[in-house]
Amino acid sequence: MNNKPVAIITGGSRGIGAATAKLLGEKGYRICVNYRRDEAAANAVVNDLKACGASAIAVQANIAKEEDTLRLFEIIDRDLGPVTALVNNAGILLPQMRVEDMAASRINEILETNVTGTFLCCREAVKRMSTKHGGCGGSIVNVSSAASRIGAAGEYVDYAASKGAVDTLTRGLALEVAAEGIRVNCVRPGFIYTRMHADGGEPDRVARLADSIPLKRGGTPEEVANAIFWLLSDDASYSTGSFIDLAGGR
Repeated sequence: MNNKPVAIITGGSRGIGAATAKLLGEKGYRICVNYRRDEAAANAVVNDLKACGASAIAVQANIAKEEDTLRLFEIIDRDLGPVTALVNNAGILLPQMRVEDMAASRINEILETNVTGTFLCCREAVKRMSTKHGGCGGSIVNVSSAASRIGAAGEYVDYAASKGAVDTLTRGLALEVAAEGIRVNCVRPGFIYTRMHADGGEPDRVARLADSIPLKRGGTPEEVANAIFWLLSDDASYSTGSFIDLAGGR
């Protein structure tokens, strides 16, 4: 049986997710690139991985839906083997808006993907990784945001609140499964050059705000991927319930 580690990257078709998938593939992981809609982008990441000699599959699943998450993990069990690394990167951002203008439908859409979806993926990973259930352990990295600390006033308070929930999940789950061979950590990116800002209605947001960042620039997906890889790796074997802020000093 192939003993290479198996990694799931949710939201792996673009940005931080795609950069993480490529890095982990280079490091010898078997990769599942999860995507919600963009099949072509996910397949492009998989093709790049295969070209470098990595084993990789793309699986469509909306992690906000429990049945989709169950199917995602069942496919990975069948096609790649027991998951040993989970990167909860999938998340959505909606157009910039003040809280007073937010409809319940918008708030719930954000929370269902960014919070419920992350919980569901953690749940299924723990069932497979935990030594309590006969697993061999593993590592989970949640992708939060500097917005959870800053608040994103006037723009994305709902998104920031969802990432605050991810921070709390990270700490609580880390303590819950620490004795079961599972480490749970978190990265909190700040202003990163990804297409996600276009989802919020301002593709050039990072450039606009660059001067407010102590390092005077936005970050790259690859810089975040490097931190995720370290937290997953044995080099971080004594780290759980921890956070790495990648926000240029902000």
